[in-house]
Amino acid sequence: MDAESYGSLAYLGLLGVVIAGYFIVANRHQLGKLLQQGAIWTFIFIGAIIAVGLWSDIRSTVMPQQSVAMAGTQVSVPRSPDGHYYLNLEINGTPTRFMVDTGATDMVLSRRDASLAGLKLDSLSYTTRAMTANGMVQTARVRLDQVALAGIVDLSVSAVVNAGDMGNSLLGMTYLQRFNSIEISGNTLLLTR
Repeated sequence: MDAESYGSLAYLGLLGVVIAGYFIVANRHQLGKLLQQGAIWTFIFIGAIIAVGLWSDIRSTVMPQQSVAMAGTQVSVPRSPDGHYYLNLEINGTPTRFMVDTGATDMVLSRRDASLAGLKLDSLSYTTRAMTANGMVQTARVRLDQVALAGIVDLSVSAVVNAGDMGNSLLGMTYLQRFNSIEISGNTLLLTR
């Protein structure tokens, strides 16, 4: 913490002492009730801190996940709270999270995901370009040995690695067109092969 943070913390501590002092003086005839209410608010505050700290664990158990029905191979993907659809694929055996992007032509890997999938970033040649919502970016064309989605395995899949910063890898139309149908029904994306 820097000096400004310590100053803010000291100010908030002093403010808390003043407010607590006021309540004690104002309710000095009902100290038992005041202590009870103080304990309740303390537990509420601690509970809120715990809930915020554990939110990612809670969210993963509460939120629906990608599922697979093997009759004709259908993959069902729930809409994320941010409005997008995310698929978990294995790229060369490495679990990778993709955001479904029907506006993207190619399967686009972030540099991080490409590296985790075993691609040597320093040997890539960023000779192609792509127009994105953030402007022109340089890309390197690659061939992925294996792409697996819930038991569906594709070999020698074409993709690109984005030279710029990306939050998520994108699952574009070159991969999505491998499915017989792509349907959005309610808040669910259905991919059928």
